[in-house]
Amino acid sequence: MNILVINCGSSSLKYQLIDMNGEEVLAIGLVERIGIEGSRIKHDTTGKERYIIEEPMKDHRKALELVLNAIVDEEHGAISSLDEIGAVGHRVVHGGEDFSGSIIIDENVMEALEKNVELAPLHNPPNIIGINACKELMPNIQMVAVFDTAFHQTIPAENYIYALPFEYYEKYKVRKYGFHGTSHKYVSQRAAEMTGKDIKDLKIVTCHLGNGSSITAVDGGESIDTSMGFTPLEGLAMGTRCGDMDPAIIPFIMEKENMSIEEVNKMLNKKSGVLGISGVSSDFRDLDEADEQGNERATLALNLFANRVKKYIAAYAAQMGGIDVLVFTAGLGENSPSMRERICKGLECLGATIDKELNNVRGKDTIISNESSKVKIMVIPTNEELMIARDTLELVSNR
Repeated sequence: MNILVINCGSSSLKYQLIDMNGEEVLAIGLVERIGIEGSRIKHDTTGKERYIIEEPMKDHRKALELVLNAIVDEEHGAISSLDEIGAVGHRVVHGGEDFSGSIIIDENVMEALEKNVELAPLHNPPNIIGINACKELMPNIQMVAVFDTAFHQTIPAENYIYALPFEYYEKYKVRKYGFHGTSHKYVSQRAAEMTGKDIKDLKIVTCHLGNGSSITAVDGGESIDTSMGFTPLEGLAMGTRCGDMDPAIIPFIMEKENMSIEEVNKMLNKKSGVLGISGVSSDFRDLDEADEQGNERATLALNLFANRVKKYIAAYAAQMGGIDVLVFTAGLGENSPSMRERICKGLECLGATIDKELNNVRGKDTIISNESSKVKIMVIPTNEELMIARDTLELVSNR
């Protein structure tokens, strides 16, 4: 069965068409600047030259219409008819407490997605727009919602409840939800495959490190804690997000700087993290370059980030009563040997020892721990689209 995976952002759309018989990517593409001047699609069909479409796209419906046309295009397409698409899997950022797993989309699901918009006002609306556009353009094809938050619904209450008056949880569902769940689920399952062991017998810490970063404790295949919280702002210092800090800092700065709620929210989400510390960039490649040139603030930002990651790894190892596997994934985790080395320095106390030569790798499944390491340290490129496609196939096949 061919599964189309759709990931809608506010002004972008990523997609993949996957033949699930061999989990082969038939076509992959990116739509940029939806609703903005300069809209274009970069479409790649396996075995063919890249196809660039530059055409005004006022909304996601128009973008999806052009994407579907490209997929079945006689010269550049991957299939001859939309009838060859068995189902569509949609990435949805926030499912709240309503969904503990992926689900076939119906009217009840759409109502729940609308209800959860207030929990992810920047992400859920474009996800919903994408679903509605696909339903309109492909009315007879089954649709599945796959949630970033669903994998973390196994987290126990003592790990997801905040120490606030309990009424705020009861009234407004203020709690830890966690994100990047599809990525953490994929790499933990892949790690188990690489060890040749049943995931139910493993204690795994997965590190999804990029401009947005999160760490998850996966015990026996289930998420039991994760670093992101009610929003993606909690946890690690990231590209532009502040991560964990004393909440009293917020009203203090607001009063000193006479800042509005909107201004302080923008500061915490867009101007903080390693960008705020370094004053150089939110891109870790730029920070590495500045560090090599002796920029002390860039060095501080890199060391702070590595230290935060290290603390979460150790904390989750303690929570699980040990650690068998440590996984690095996402842009930074997959492609920065130097950051992996910074993080692993000091983790010898947990039995995790990196091999410098094996660590000199980017973007491929591999074990980078040395032979004496009690913990298997791995690099595993994430594949959220494949995870979405697998969930979609399982649901529509069992219906």
